[in-house]
Amino acid sequence: MEYAVGSAGRIIAARLFEGENLYDSIDSIAEKEKIKSAAVLITGGIRKADVVVGPKSEKPKIEPDFFNFEGPGEVLGVGTLYCDDEEKPKLHLHAGLGRADTHIVGCPRGGATIFLILEVTIIEITGIDARRQLDPALGLKLLRIKN
Repeated sequence: MEYAVGSAGRIIAARLFEGENLYDSIDSIAEKEKIKSAAVLITGGIRKADVVVGPKSEKPKIEPDFFNFEGPGEVLGVGTLYCDDEEKPKLHLHAGLGRADTHIVGCPRGGATIFLILEVTIIEITGIDARRQLDPALGLKLLRIKN
């Protein structure tokens, strides 16, 4: 286990609009505000998203299993934001997405676009040294926390 104790810094409230990209929008706020570490909360509407719902396979390499969510629908999610080795903020978010006929929980990724409005709260975490670093064995950028 790796962990560090930090403090809550700035709290940012944002409103995303119809058609905006979920990840691009949140990452750009973090980059503009120079946020290195944060907790992220979202609630509102989602138009569509390719959602990772688990691995198709674990070996020899983890391969994600995608579900194509087609809205419009509702979304409620929590995530974290940490910079990578190039100092670029990278959001990692898991969410429940749904509409009357479809309910799914997973990691919305490619093409995650907003329907109508999405409310975002970013809670900056200060006083820790954490970043997303490439794990060569898995080929994924994973959280690393230094003490």
